[in-house]
Amino acid sequence: MWTEEYWHISENSPEDDGRRLCITAKKEKTRIMNVLEELLGFGVVPVVVIKRKEDALPLAEALMKGGLKCAEVTFRTDCAAEAIKEMTDSFPEMLVGAGTVLSTEQVDRAFEAGAKFIVSPGFDPEVVDYCLSKDIPVLPGVATPTEAAQGVKRGLKILKFFPAEQAGGLPMIKAMAAPYVGLRFMPTGGINAKNLPEYLGSDKVAACGGSWMVKGDLIEAGEFGRIEELTREAVELVKKIRG
Repeated sequence: MWTEEYWHISENSPEDDGRRLCITAKKEKTRIMNVLEELLGFGVVPVVVIKRKEDALPLAEALMKGGLKCAEVTFRTDCAAEAIKEMTDSFPEMLVGAGTVLSTEQVDRAFEAGAKFIVSPGFDPEVVDYCLSKDIPVLPGVATPTEAAQGVKRGLKILKFFPAEQAGGLPMIKAMAAPYVGLRFMPTGGINAKNLPEYLGSDKVAACGGSWMVKGDLIEAGEFGRIEELTREAVELVKKIRG
C-alpha cells in the first residue's frame, strides 16, 4: 500500500501537504475496506430487529457463541441505537452495524452508539455521500443498473442488493455485475438456508444478509439457545459452500 519512507516523508515534510493528505486518504479507504472485508468474510450477516433493549445482550451472546461475530441492527425500532451501544460496549470484538438507515441523523445516532458500518435499503445519495465524507463504511441498497452506477461513480466496490428474491435474485445480480468489473453484492431479502448455497456460490456475491437465524418471534420468546443453534448451522453451511 505505502512504504515506510513514503509515510516518513508525509509525516515530517511541512511543504508536502498534498502528499500527506493523499496518504491519509489512503489510510481511511484501507480502514473502510478492512471493516467491510471483515464483515463480508463471515459470509452471512444477521439482520436483526430488536424491540426490547434487554434482548440485545443475550442476542449478541448467542450470535457470538454460534460463531457469527457480526450483526446488522435495523433502525426500525426506538431502541435500536441503545441496542447497538449495549452490544458494542459488552462485545467490542463484535462487528455491529446499523441497518435500515434512512437519514444522516440516523447515521450520526448509529455511529455515536458504536455502529461500525451503515446499511440502507435504497440508494439515498445524501446518506451515502454523508457516510463517505465521514469515512464510515456504507452498504447502500440497489435493485437496478442505474442505482449500481451511482455506487460505482462514488468508488463503492460492494453494494447491497435488495430485495434480493423479489428483484430477480442471482440472475439479476449477475446481469447487473457484468458491466461493472469488480463490483460485488450483498443480497438481502428472502435469503435463507435453502437458497444460501446458490447465492454464495457466485463470485459476484460477497456475503448475504439474512434473518432466518434471528427471527423476531425467537427473540421475543427469549429462545436464544435456538438462535445460537441456527447461527452455528449457518456458519457451518458457509464453510461448506466456501470450502
